[in-house]
Amino acid sequence: MAARSRTENPNFAREDGTATETGAARLFRALSHAGRSALDILLPPLCLGCRTHIMAHDALCPACWRRINFVRPPLCDRLGLPMPYDTGGLMVSAAAVANPPDFDRARAVASFDGVMRELIHAFKFHDTHHARHLFGRWLAEAGRELLDDADILIPVPLARWRLLTRRFNQAQILAAETGRIAKKPVRPFALVRPRSTPHQVGLTRAQRQRNVAGVFRVPANETTSVSGKAIVLIDDVITTGATASAAALALKRAGARRVDVLALAIVANSSS
Repeated sequence: MAARSRTENPNFAREDGTATETGAARLFRALSHAGRSALDILLPPLCLGCRTHIMAHDALCPACWRRINFVRPPLCDRLGLPMPYDTGGLMVSAAAVANPPDFDRARAVASFDGVMRELIHAFKFHDTHHARHLFGRWLAEAGRELLDDADILIPVPLARWRLLTRRFNQAQILAAETGRIAKKPVRPFALVRPRSTPHQVGLTRAQRQRNVAGVFRVPANETTSVSGKAIVLIDDVITTGATASAAALALKRAGARRVDVLALAIVANSSS
């Protein structure tokens, strides 16, 4: 049966040849608005950064918004790093030429500093997930060109003991939010990290590369999910790109056609 038009909907009625809301529809809308207003009184919307009162949930106040250094073009097409000027075409930074990554392209929402750093630390280390919906919207926007080409999204996995300690994988939460908005399937177990490694904080690029070399693999039962696919890896922060490169290499060895990386933040001065 064909779907009814607006004028055939019982929530609308014809008046002088036009469709208008019926009393029942107006009442439903009014009750919905009243319900939202009551909820805002019980749980008033607060800025995700500084917790001051704002007008909407899952948002930032203007002051916190201004403290986020959003990454905007012109960018290095490979590493996603900001470039000083636009040459009018695809640009590749000196860092990408000197040390090409194993992934194809990287994009990030913002620099890993200021309010973005505070939000990610609260999300990652303090079990504070209030910003997940905002993060998903940001990732879907910043990664639009990657997501348009993607077949599946895969979160960067945690080692089992670290997952047990933290109780959640922040990259998996980000992938779920991004996939929901971008309408892309998420394969949370298509990539695994069988062995743990020391924390990467404080390590140089070369040390990070050695630290994560060979730590990722694609399980045999996930090979068909990966082979021939364009994949977007989701993570919270790109520092030197060593983790993303190691993960991309494992996916490409399993037959992935393309592997791009999308993260909330990027460390722009990570050349060491």
